[in-house]
Amino acid sequence: MLANAIGAKFTTLFHSEPLLVRSPGRNNLIGEHTDYNEGFVLSTANDKQMVLAVAKNDTSTIRLFAFYLDETAEAGLEGLKPSPVSWANYILDVVDQLQQAGHQIGGFDCAFGGDISMEAGLSSSDALECGAA
Repeated sequence: MLANAIGAKFTTLFHSEPLLVRSPGRNNLIGEHTDYNEGFVLSTANDKQMVLAVAKNDTSTIRLFAFYLDETAEAGLEGLKPSPVSWANYILDVVDQLQQAGHQIGGFDCAFGGDISMEAGLSSSDALECGAA
């Protein structure tokens, strides 16, 4: 249901059919004294998710829409710099790292949302970044 809603919103906003990507949230199982014993952590996926609807737009612009915030952000690919819209930087950072690794990234549109509670320790930002990659 979540993927359908985000996909439909993408089509309404950007007038194209998206690729839908699901990226799971994460739990970290940690033991005692991890802070000074090499920090071993066992990560496991959970049943929460971020869903990204993405399609190329044949421009040099990244256009983003945060479904639950009902907010947009836009950035040019050349001279990519941090956005004043804080949530957009998670995706822009992924694009920046891919560019620095020598990958050619074209303009794209992306609408995303999920059922991972922000700031609940379930890695909503990681899920967003992995989905964007």
